[in-house]
Amino acid sequence: MHYFPFHIGDYKSHTHHLSIIEDLAYRRLLDHYYLHEVPIKQRDIARQIGMRDYEQEVLSVLNEFFVSTNDGFINPKADKIISNYQAMVEAGKRGAAKRWLTPPDTHPITLPNAIPIATINHKPKPINTATEVAKPDEVSKEVWQEFVTHRKAKKARVTPLVIDGISAQAAKAGWTLENALKEIIVRNWQSFNADWVKDSKATYTPMKGIL
Repeated sequence: MHYFPFHIGDYKSHTHHLSIIEDLAYRRLLDHYYLHEVPIKQRDIARQIGMRDYEQEVLSVLNEFFVSTNDGFINPKADKIISNYQAMVEAGKRGAAKRWLTPPDTHPITLPNAIPIATINHKPKPINTATEVAKPDEVSKEVWQEFVTHRKAKKARVTPLVIDGISAQAAKAGWTLENALKEIIVRNWQSFNADWVKDSKATYTPMKGIL
């Protein structure tokens, strides 16, 4: 292992009695144990952790915090952490091997009476009638496109109901639908109401026979 969990409070409560040299020895013994993941042999361990001049302190810490076995000194708490780490690594290797060894399924599973995915994906998208309305015959292409852009800028939808409402108000005011749409754009309105223009002269040519 190249890293391991370190609980400062737990470590301090168990090592507050150690001298500075003994504390250093314990930390280096732990690093050595986690790095190599094998029991520590008493012979030359002080030299291996760079503390050959403090062999007595190293052995004292080894006897206090590690357990002597036939294979060497072990640390049960560290062994549990190492075991969990090794299990995690092994699980990761199995998962990676499975991903590499399992060939991609190039044949899609077809259920009885199922519609092929390709057929579903290639269906033409239906027109959203709530936001796309056919241009009225009495409105020029240029005015219509500008009106649609104007409504989108105001985050207002263009629906059949909206156009029917504007058309009705335009007729009430004696205006053509196109002129009403122009007025909406010029005045930066969102819609049109006959009452808004009843006291003003029509900016555009009214419907023939009305005025």
